[in-house]
Amino acid sequence: MILAIDTSTQWMGISLFDGCLILYEKVWKTSRRHTVELSPAIANALLDTGIEKKDLKGVAVALGPGSFTSLRIGLAVAKGFSLSLHIPLIGVPSLNITARGIPSQDIDLICLLRAGRGRFAAMRYISMEGKWESTGELSVVTAHELEKSITSRTLICGEMDTDEKKILARRWRNIKFADPPQNIRRPSILANIAYERFIVEDFDDAASTTPIYLRTVKNVDSAIPV
Repeated sequence: MILAIDTSTQWMGISLFDGCLILYEKVWKTSRRHTVELSPAIANALLDTGIEKKDLKGVAVALGPGSFTSLRIGLAVAKGFSLSLHIPLIGVPSLNITARGIPSQDIDLICLLRAGRGRFAAMRYISMEGKWESTGELSVVTAHELEKSITSRTLICGEMDTDEKKILARRWRNIKFADPPQNIRRPSILANIAYERFIVEDFDDAASTTPIYLRTVKNVDSAIPV
């Protein structure tokens, strides 16, 4: 049984996956109340499914990029489960979760999540052998910078509001938007990625694993290469 936790942004999510079925999934928006809401949400998930802590065999956590505080809270809770129950911890970059929810196709993909101050954290992916593979480095860009950088047919997905979509839509010949449900980071996808690593014993060290903070991005002021 895998418990998955994603607190990368204001959109939080948890899931329980037994390796065959998604037994529980919840995604909700919080107003910087990660500390107050996360642990009770996990307790309710276990209660609703009849799963006990001793049934958990691994814990997955979204590593970011994202908010400094929210990522720290999610990883702290995940580490608590890992260390107290002696189960493996598996960390997954948050934008890889978004990309995994998009069917592979013959087009470039850019996944976004909010980086504050009107900016996005952005990662570009290309399809290789039926799977999305990240290419280049993580960048932090505004909608205007991203719009100007796109010169080839590209699928955009992630956390965008109406005004930001209007800016990007100026490149309507090159930009295609993912369907709204695909813009959500699904904790069930995080759980599935983690389970694939669990069965081959590809674990992270609970003591030394750290989040991917936006302040560690080297090219924080540059546009994403496309």
